Amino acid sequence: MTAMFRTFLTPLAAALAVGGCASLPLPHPQAAPAYERGMVSAADPRAAEAGAEMLRMGGSATDAAIATMLALTVVEPQSSGIGGGGFYVHGAPDGTVMTLDGRETAPSGATQDWFLDEAGKPLPFRQAVLSGLSVGVPGNLALAREAHVRHGNLAWETLFGPAIRLARDGWAITPRFNDYLTRRKDNAAHDPLGASLFFDAEGEPLPVGTRVANPQLAQTLETIARHGIGRFYNGALADEIAEKVAAETPREAAMTRADIAAYRVFERPAVCGHYRIYRICGMGPPSSGATTVLAMLGQLERFDMASLRADSPKAWHLFIESQRLAYADRGQYLADSDFVGVPVEGLIDPAYLAQRSALIDEDRAMPSVSHGKPAGAPADLVPGKGPEESGTSHFVAMDRAGNVVSYTSTVEGPFGSGIMAGGFYLNNELTDFSFVPEKDGIPVANRVEGGKRPRSSMAPTLVYGPDGKLLIAVGAAGGTTIPVQVARVLIGVLDWKMPVAQAVALPVAFAPGETVYIEEGSALEPMKAALEAMGHERIVVRELPLKLNAIEVVDGRPVGTGDPRSEGVAVAE
Repeated sequence: MTAMFRTFLTPLAAALAVGGCASLPLPHPQAAPAYERGMVSAADPRAAEAGAEMLRMGGSATDAAIATMLALTVVEPQSSGIGGGGFYVHGAPDGTVMTLDGRETAPSGATQDWFLDEAGKPLPFRQAVLSGLSVGVPGNLALAREAHVRHGNLAWETLFGPAIRLARDGWAITPRFNDYLTRRKDNAAHDPLGASLFFDAEGEPLPVGTRVANPQLAQTLETIARHGIGRFYNGALADEIAEKVAAETPREAAMTRADIAAYRVFERPAVCGHYRIYRICGMGPPSSGATTVLAMLGQLERFDMASLRADSPKAWHLFIESQRLAYADRGQYLADSDFVGVPVEGLIDPAYLAQRSALIDEDRAMPSVSHGKPAGAPADLVPGKGPEESGTSHFVAMDRAGNVVSYTSTVEGPFGSGIMAGGFYLNNELTDFSFVPEKDGIPVANRVEGGKRPRSSMAPTLVYGPDGKLLIAVGAAGGTTIPVQVARVLIGVLDWKMPVAQAVALPVAFAPGETVYIEEGSALEPMKAALEAMGHERIVVRELPLKLNAIEVVDGRPVGTGDPRSEGVAVAE
């Protein structure tokens, strides 16, 4: 660890309500950049084109990002949309970073036994998901509106145009979407509307290439475009959401219209640090993304990753060991900072990360790993257990003026809770809470509480060079793998000097605990024996839920990419 890993973090006091100012002024570039073109990178070509359309009309990066999110509601309903929530990271041309938290919230009546049965045992996961218990108050539309007020150029109604056309006129089912329909029929067809939209009379998924229109969703989008988000959070749609969720909630304390109306977006302090000469910024709690990415990189900084290169088993061994340390701290401490004292500054403090890094042996795996004790850490917490989000989408937008947005949106699992309202799927985000609220009387940080936001792995990230100019905007989908995916790309670009597309195509080794998961069919499979020889005894080769989108600035021009594992693309204006 070197002194180059410096922290730039405003104090994590009580969450600031929308309208406050928690911008992060940092070293500015010598001159504000101006680009020949803007760009959008997203997981679906039609959504990326929706964002690029806004740029061609003179829209900002924020306008493009919102149009992309809305289009994804239509064409990627298994992953994100207005029935879910997200995190928005905005970088201004002068290097100032601002973040907005649009994470879903638990209903006010939720208690820590939310996912326990009458005997006090955790409910089966699938039973919890396919019920109203899993649905949090959606935040994406409130997030989009607040972002637009701050950084939008075009009229609010204009941003809905591409999504409305797609929903009204129809869109073609892709191979990826058909695969989700096949594998997750229980969620996709749980609601009669989902069954009628995406399955035939025999209950089979519609084939690839079939055009699907969703007039109910088109009407919902048209209403919100014309009349604003009040029609979502206070009108007839709020009634429909509350009624449908309550009907499938086996508890009296179900989501109410008052819960929906009370939803607020919060501006959070951006979490920033340095890796070598690069400044890296991301989203703070309830996201675990920035702290985990910065921890992994900070623990690796004392090693010469550049000389090891991507084909070195030792490089992957070091990365795996750093993951194990970072995820131990993540599991212990990360949660909604409005409810739990999260030691963000301590977790990314250079001295603390140097101590954690010292536990890594260059040639041998640690026999076991436990969480550390960063400054400010609460003494009365234990790690929780609970599944993580996997139905997620990330997109990046940059405009000609040099504004950039890194936005991750999610409905948690594929097709969320399966419950639909207004033509869209409602999230199952509350299953990101720990099902077990305590152990031996000691509370879990990420336990369920009324109004609380579940911990997230989403890691929308911006990277700046030593001159203060933007280098990379990146983020990913794939549950707990998200911070690892992002860190892997940053190592690829910053240490191994790869073009961003090559870095995105790098394989993934994922080690959140004692087991190491290696991406099936990747270049890591031949390294399995070498890693085992270093003491990694529990290695599992399997398909991993990977999907990343990024834009890199090269010689003053944005160069975007989608993940080759997905249908993602980058589209220039």
